[in-house]
Amino acid sequence: MKNRQILLSSNDIPTAWYNLYGDIPEALLPVLHPGTGEPVTPSDLLPLFPEELIKQEVSTEKWIEIPEAVREKLAIWRPSPLVRATNLEEMLKTPARIYFKNESVSPAGSHKPNTAVAQAYYNAQAGVKRLTTETGAGQWGSSIAFAASLFGLECKVFMVRVSYEQKPYRRSLMRTWGASVVPSPSPDTEFGRAMLAKDHQCTGSLGIAISEAVEAAVSDEDTRYSLGSVLSHVCLHQTVIGLELKKQLAIAEETPDVLVGCAGGGSNFAGFVFPFVTETMAGKGPRLIAVEPAACPSLTRGSYAYDFGDTAGMAPMAPMYTLGHNFVPSGIHAGGLRYHGMGAQISWLRHKGVIDAVAYHQNAVFEAAKMFASAEGIIAAPETAHAIRGAVDEAIRCRETGEEKCIVFNLSGHGHFDLAAYDAYLAGELEDFQLDDGDISGSLKDLPKASVGVPT
Repeated sequence: MKNRQILLSSNDIPTAWYNLYGDIPEALLPVLHPGTGEPVTPSDLLPLFPEELIKQEVSTEKWIEIPEAVREKLAIWRPSPLVRATNLEEMLKTPARIYFKNESVSPAGSHKPNTAVAQAYYNAQAGVKRLTTETGAGQWGSSIAFAASLFGLECKVFMVRVSYEQKPYRRSLMRTWGASVVPSPSPDTEFGRAMLAKDHQCTGSLGIAISEAVEAAVSDEDTRYSLGSVLSHVCLHQTVIGLELKKQLAIAEETPDVLVGCAGGGSNFAGFVFPFVTETMAGKGPRLIAVEPAACPSLTRGSYAYDFGDTAGMAPMAPMYTLGHNFVPSGIHAGGLRYHGMGAQISWLRHKGVIDAVAYHQNAVFEAAKMFASAEGIIAAPETAHAIRGAVDEAIRCRETGEEKCIVFNLSGHGHFDLAAYDAYLAGELEDFQLDDGDISGSLKDLPKASVGVPT
């Protein structure tokens, strides 16, 4: 029997994170202060983050050492397996070789603890007592709740209301690890109360939840804010995925032709592909494909501009592909991808043509997820199902052309708490939301005026 799983030992957990800023050939545009519009200084970020994370956010060092205490916690589940999806290959009748990096093996069921553990560690080292955060589908909220429990921190999670109602067991997971969870917009913050006054049935968005979490953090000197995607230090921590993948592909004697990951704010996609980016930029690496929902298509239909990271305009402005910070996406089941903008590093790579992006409606996504479940037995999260759809389509193209490509996708999380979405798909009740140009242009009218321009 062929070995379908390429496994590493605990000794193979990376000892350093890979920092894309150490290899990018030009300086990226600065992040701007939301009040002054001037470049943010490290001191501006101290009310939100501990000093060590701020240093990582702005570092241009190619490698940043992973503390031993962090590696010890990562070893609870890492390294994650690389799996050959031979049953899926046979189902698709494709000559392509399909692999997936299985990040669903973490205690929280996704890639998110890779950065949650690091962030909780640095906050605990700085004497912080509690963390606030937002979450969409609950993958991040459960991950930071888990990590906070490892380091003795309190944690409060503002969960996007539509997901709070769709995914009750994600709430249970967070509370089991000791976190408090409230639906956002909530009556717990000034901004939440203002949003509810405008629309008491507001389904929420990640931008709104971020505003609430930031407000709660800056209102208490013992509290800091923790973000699960978008920021550079978050993407940095996720590179353990791609670094392990490189070792595993070498063991399998494979050279990847295509890497596919879902993208909302960008963390799992970044961690998966960043260690391969310099090869791709040199014309010697794999094609890098980010897959997003058609209902929230920042990379495929957004504008490359400066925008706030949150709805209230409390978070810094960053150069990003954005749909506008006031954009409230439809209530699709992939809650973790319902974010108006994309991380600055991924946006830069998209702007430079280094990565490709595609968008799918959710029925097509769940069709691929069901196919994958039938072939490989894994129920994927709705977010991850976008990557599966992208990989399946690439494999079908290989069937049509006869190309024997090596396709690898990031299985960023399982869907054990997302079965209501599968029920809706199986019953034919899943809606594909049509997003017209007016929906996007309307929210893009509210982009902030930045002191630094984004090149076209």
